[in-house]
Amino acid sequence: MDVLYSLFDVNNQRLHMIVKEKTFTNTLTFVLATITDDILSVDDSIVDRFCINILPKIDYNIKSLILESQSMERILLAANYPNLTELKLYNVNDHVISRHFTVESPFRHLFQEQITDLILVYNRAIHILSNNPNEINVYEYTLNVFKNLKHLSVIQCGQLLSIKNLAFTTWSSLNLTKLCIDVFCFDDCFALLDGRLKQLNTFIVRIYYINDELSSVYNMDDLPNMKCFSLRCRCETNQYDTRVLPLLRRMIKLKELTLNIINDERTTLIDGTQINNQILVHMPCLREFIFHISTEVELHHITHHLSNEDIQQTFTNIGYQQHLLVLFCKIIRSSIENVPYWVRVEKAKMEYRRREALKKLECDALHLKETHCHVNEQ
Repeated sequence: MDVLYSLFDVNNQRLHMIVKEKTFTNTLTFVLATITDDILSVDDSIVDRFCINILPKIDYNIKSLILESQSMERILLAANYPNLTELKLYNVNDHVISRHFTVESPFRHLFQEQITDLILVYNRAIHILSNNPNEINVYEYTLNVFKNLKHLSVIQCGQLLSIKNLAFTTWSSLNLTKLCIDVFCFDDCFALLDGRLKQLNTFIVRIYYINDELSSVYNMDDLPNMKCFSLRCRCETNQYDTRVLPLLRRMIKLKELTLNIINDERTTLIDGTQINNQILVHMPCLREFIFHISTEVELHHITHHLSNEDIQQTFTNIGYQQHLLVLFCKIIRSSIENVPYWVRVEKAKMEYRRREALKKLECDALHLKETHCHVNEQ
């Protein structure tokens, strides 16, 4: 962006040709991040120059645009973008969706025929969870217009996807391979994996409510196409055993797994032996395992206090060569809680590393940080 803005149309033919190369024009970013992580559009004067002088001359090279919703219309109308396939929109809201994600939109052809990768990032200031049936259905609008999507991510949207009682064809796609989304309950997760998304190989989902009983009967066949799965949820009592584990065991060819799970009111801790016996042995192709499993257990259920060495031993006893184990265990009030782990499984080896922060387990984050291993009792 800066190179294009500074050097495009300079009085130097060779330099002019260089800045038009794909290295500088394949992906253009028209947003800025503030020190508070808010996302803003670049200055209007910069947008104007690009729209008038630059974009019409390089649009055939552009494959990806990163835009702020307020300047989206000007930029998309400035050129034809015959090779544009990826679109990331920041500060999305219901007005943007209802105005532009329709068959009457001037971008109809672009959205329907070209865009295969769509990332919608909602405005953090209006991120309020809602299940109001009178609101526009963000997901319905999106899928009705973007017919060729292979990747859809909806981030920070206050509206939770709920499809448990909808027709099978409502959320069906032969093209979608990657989905990152927040759903209302476990029924919705099972519904998305009941065969309607046949090509899905990457599924990143946050479930807000774990229902005790499933409201429908779902197809529970194995998911051999699933290669990458990330789950964030909160479980009570035995819901981890009755909901999470059966779902994971269907992913027989999984290569990457991320779990961010809070367990309340369990009677047993989840240690290395359980993780191996209940998860890892069912995933022979697994190469990367990132997890934060927090378990609260009443002290009267624990026959003896586990030391740091005791808990580490549950990982080494399962037969993997340990490179690094990072474990933080603490006793607070009347509960015991295990918190963040990062494990990498490669052939018959595992590396254990703690995540820098729990927020790194959000949709796109896989950053690592080594820390220390200790037990703290309070």
